[in-house]
Amino acid sequence: MKTSFISTLSLSQTLRHQLMRMQADLSRAQEEMSTGRLADPGVTLGARAATSFSATRDIARLENLAATNGLATARLDATQDALEKLGRISQDVLEALTAASSGDTDTQVIRASARHALESMTSVLNSSLNGEYLFAGINTDEAPINDFTDPASPNKAQFDTLFASHFGFPQTDPAAANITAAQMDAFLDVVEASFMGTGWTDAWSNASDQKITTRITLNETAETSATANERGMRRLAMATAALSDLLQIPLGDEAMQTLYERSTTLVGGAVADLARTQSEVGLVQGRIEEANTRISSQRDLFNALVRDLEGVDTYEAATRVNELLTQIETAYALTGRIRQLSLVNYL
Repeated sequence: MKTSFISTLSLSQTLRHQLMRMQADLSRAQEEMSTGRLADPGVTLGARAATSFSATRDIARLENLAATNGLATARLDATQDALEKLGRISQDVLEALTAASSGDTDTQVIRASARHALESMTSVLNSSLNGEYLFAGINTDEAPINDFTDPASPNKAQFDTLFASHFGFPQTDPAAANITAAQMDAFLDVVEASFMGTGWTDAWSNASDQKITTRITLNETAETSATANERGMRRLAMATAALSDLLQIPLGDEAMQTLYERSTTLVGGAVADLARTQSEVGLVQGRIEEANTRISSQRDLFNALVRDLEGVDTYEAATRVNELLTQIETAYALTGRIRQLSLVNYL
């Protein structure tokens, strides 16, 4: 018969390895107790881990979409507020023109009203949110509208050039007082062709025709911005610019009446165009709201799947933590006693 011995060192080493294992188990159990999910799904779930990981990835994508939709909603809300302001500006100009057509308002009052409306319109169209211009289309880093009231601005220079080219003299020439109704109507045709054509983008607007496109669901996109190149903005800008500039000239009654009538038609059209733009923005807002509802439902489904796969009983995890702590404390106590064993003490 052969007799082998067990040294205190081997006992100590065995306990040390057991302690390391139990401490690793304790760390996992504490994480599961605090999170309510498996600490290492790949090891525990095995082949089913792929399903869990796929669902987790889909949840992250949905949360990203929800965050993007939040930014788009904020931009559309600000755009809707700006369009409402433009609508009020248009209505104020329309009321002033209606009074002017009946001869109840002084010319300079109309000019001051038009100039104020033009300045307000420029301010609204150049408004921004989070450092991005609302009406710039995809050119979000550039102010959409040039300031017509600035004598050095390109749109003011363009208007002066159109006037001089059509009549053969500038607005400051005394001959401007002799402009007839027919001449004024013909000139306004030229101006309107410029505003509704390339003249707008050449001198007035720095905005892009292309709007911001946002993915609002996994398989759906929407245009989530407006642009200063919309027809309503052009009409309002033309009417207010023409009134504020041409009413400096002592026009005859017929020419002035023609200017009022054309401006009234333009502003009336602008009111309708702005209302249509508001409706389009409102439709997109509705689509995003519906998309957010669907995203929330999908996210809840994926979260439920992940909970079923990775969820743990927190009470059971807490019990396991307590058991491991007790075992670790016992192991420490045994280790201490083993280290106190000595042949010298025995002898």
